Amino acid sequence: MNRSAKKSKQKKPSLWRILGKFWPQIRQQRFLLIVSFLALVAETGLQVIEPWPLKFIFDNVILTGFHVSSTGISLIDKLNPMELLTLLVFLMVAIVGVRGAASYFSTVSMAIATSRVMSQVRSNLYSHLQRLSLAFHHQAKNGDTIARVTSDIEQLQEVTVVAVLPLLTSILTMVGMVGVMFWIDAELALIIIAAFPIFIFSSERITKGIRNAARSSRKRQGAMAATAAEALGAIKVVQALSLQGTLERNFHLDNQKSLQESAQAQKLKAVLQRTVDILVAIVTALILWRGVQLVLQQAISPGELLVFMTYLRLTFKPMRQIAKYIGQIAKAIASGERILDLLEVVPEIRDLRGAIEAPSFEGGLRFNNVTFAYQQSNIILRNITFEAKPKQRVALVGASGGGKSTMVSLLLRLYDPLEGQILIDGRDLREYKIDSLRQQISIVLQDSVLFSTNIRENIAYGRLGATDREIETAARLANAHDFIMAMPSGYDTVIGERGSTLSGGQRQRIAIARAVLRKAPIVILDEPTVGLDNENERAVSEALEKLTENSTTFLITHDLRTAVKADLIIYIEKGEIVERGTHSQLMKAGDRYANLYRLQTALSNNDVYNKDSDAFKTRVNN
Repeated sequence: MNRSAKKSKQKKPSLWRILGKFWPQIRQQRFLLIVSFLALVAETGLQVIEPWPLKFIFDNVILTGFHVSSTGISLIDKLNPMELLTLLVFLMVAIVGVRGAASYFSTVSMAIATSRVMSQVRSNLYSHLQRLSLAFHHQAKNGDTIARVTSDIEQLQEVTVVAVLPLLTSILTMVGMVGVMFWIDAELALIIIAAFPIFIFSSERITKGIRNAARSSRKRQGAMAATAAEALGAIKVVQALSLQGTLERNFHLDNQKSLQESAQAQKLKAVLQRTVDILVAIVTALILWRGVQLVLQQAISPGELLVFMTYLRLTFKPMRQIAKYIGQIAKAIASGERILDLLEVVPEIRDLRGAIEAPSFEGGLRFNNVTFAYQQSNIILRNITFEAKPKQRVALVGASGGGKSTMVSLLLRLYDPLEGQILIDGRDLREYKIDSLRQQISIVLQDSVLFSTNIRENIAYGRLGATDREIETAARLANAHDFIMAMPSGYDTVIGERGSTLSGGQRQRIAIARAVLRKAPIVILDEPTVGLDNENERAVSEALEKLTENSTTFLITHDLRTAVKADLIIYIEKGEIVERGTHSQLMKAGDRYANLYRLQTALSNNDVYNKDSDAFKTRVNN
């Protein structure tokens, strides 16, 4: 976003900015909103006429000693006092009843429309977050992001019905009543009108302070959510390192600041409410003082003064509601701003214009002078060039931080290179739609992520729509079927968050079953057997052998013995390829790879590694 765009966005009032962004969703609910508005207008009109039966009772029944003077309304003039009183009493009940019905339809219609709008906004926001680049998610705080998707939208939805709708009703009622008051007596109406600028002037600074405090408090609550999510997500480490006290102090500090900001907003709100009360008392006194004089002068009737005083109370209702709801409305606007801040983040990685659906890949890959940096000043990969033919196995080896995982992230198009190209079957992968590209790549990580659902669904995430038979076949190929069937509910067994109720080997085999189900022509293995015991390692390695049998495979590993059978071994150091070739070629070269391989083999022979040989780990004694 350029500077001018940023400035225009900053100048645009937050409320209009929010409405403008949500307008497509709001427009879809126009029928309910029209119903709500018409009911609101009906409610307003009924509130305006609600005091008039009292006026007729007072002027035409009570003050005449049950002698009805002419009103100019033929129906009323034909009735005797008791008939008129009965009619007016029933009319009062009818007005309140119909107004209640109108208020019900207005509130319910608005509530349903708002719920639908906010539900769609929440879905859009969640979908948008799923498509933002890893660079964004690495910088964002998960707890704060979750708070925006959940509580911020809930806040905006609730305030629309609880505060904004009543405030809108009162404002429309005020406009109607002011018009009627001018019709009754312009002098008294001007006294009321003169109070509005005084209220606006006196409340502007207070309202601004409330908005600032509410916005700051909302941001602080997001920070607390982020702190709590981070601590609970790493609770094992927190407890192991006895960090509870430190994290509790940090959370307590944010909590206290949020409390102070909330208390400040409440103080300002109380000041505003008392200011309104004093202003209303002064205006009421002036209206009574002048109104009684006008009654004595017979300029207006006592009943009209009664109507005027009723209108006065209702006319100042919006001011009282502004004082009452300003904190909630400010929080809602702050929540809306936080939602918009996320929605307006442009995904760095997205389908390019003219991108096509990827065809079925053969699996030929080429990195052509690829350079990449997470930050411009820190180059991670520099001029990476190599080629892998279909169904070849490529091992990426080297010290940690060399850029191996970054290379496969580029292949998945989680990031785009700064320079160069990555070609699949001779075509730049950026020419394909992202989803169609990733659907043809399977990945098994060192710590594979599983979801809090049953095993069947976790495997099915590899290819949505897979049949139970296909899921079971994939589990058998991954050596997972037997331990799954030994569980209480078999494939319907629900596992804990991130697969916490399973062992490391079991998690890996379910992840492999998920990858098998995908039947992808390209497979990425990122240290898939690290941390497993001999038995689980053997089972996982056999499953990996089946998974990669007919695929182009990238294996990231620190253990060079797992790279022995690769068709191409690439040794990466500080973001550059320093060696490449087969195992035998690199051993003959006698450089970094050979030296490191001999060292690891010697350590293995001394039982430091103490691992059994398998399809991916061949013990070599030199």
